[in-house]
Amino acid sequence: MARTATKTAKTPKKALEEFSRRGPHEVLHGDLALVGLPGTVCTPRSGRGLPAVAFGHGWLQPSERYAELLRHLASWGIVVAAPDTHRGMFASHRLLASDLRSALDLCVGVRLGEGEISVDPKHLGVAGHAMGGGCGVLAAAEDERVRAVATLAASETTPSAIGAASRVSVPGLHIAAQEDLLAPPVSNAEPIARAWSGPTQLRTAKKASHLAFTEGRHWTELLLHGKSHYGSQRLARALLTAFFLRTLTGDKRGEALLTGDASGCPIDTDHSTGALAKA
Repeated sequence: MARTATKTAKTPKKALEEFSRRGPHEVLHGDLALVGLPGTVCTPRSGRGLPAVAFGHGWLQPSERYAELLRHLASWGIVVAAPDTHRGMFASHRLLASDLRSALDLCVGVRLGEGEISVDPKHLGVAGHAMGGGCGVLAAAEDERVRAVATLAASETTPSAIGAASRVSVPGLHIAAQEDLLAPPVSNAEPIARAWSGPTQLRTAKKASHLAFTEGRHWTELLLHGKSHYGSQRLARALLTAFFLRTLTGDKRGEALLTGDASGCPIDTDHSTGALAKA
């Protein structure tokens, strides 16, 4: 897989600035429904043996509310597939977790773009926001192909994401939202991180509400807590990019960000013994 010549950033601040900017790849945006699963897929224009991440949406949220995050990861050379399923009031957590695994199947088994993109089945990850974060944990617990997991304001699920976390031995990055009233960190992201079987790091985005990581406006702002917040989205883009490049491809450029406190999103607990930066 092609790598850029950018040097490793020496401080968390510089790494945050670097990874919050678009990467070097031109991005293609497509519809997963064309290959059998409703949702969105973003890829670099070309590349062989690329890493891929399946992204789970929050409760009632469409995948379009994460469009910039998906495009951002793709611009850094990561294929991202976001199922647009189970968006109803009584969404099935188990089935959304299954769809995240199906999204990885499609990334690996279907030649994306104009036939110029392929995914390495050994370089797969899952991520998600709120309910989608919890479902990502469920998916990782059942799929040995998954090599890394990242969550944003993760919510507890049925079956329990906290229980499933004890069966996940790959690196995990969990970003809690300090002002989240719908899925408070103390009863959601924090116990998921404590139960994690593998290397894990928990951070708290200081100005983030439950919907802070979503983009644009949506009717659910009348029902759920919070609203879109650019600063929180910028932090998420940078941290997830550095995390997945390191854990899925061995790219060390974001090491300073993964091991140091980012402004507005410090490390609360780190049980990785450096593994997030040295995976």
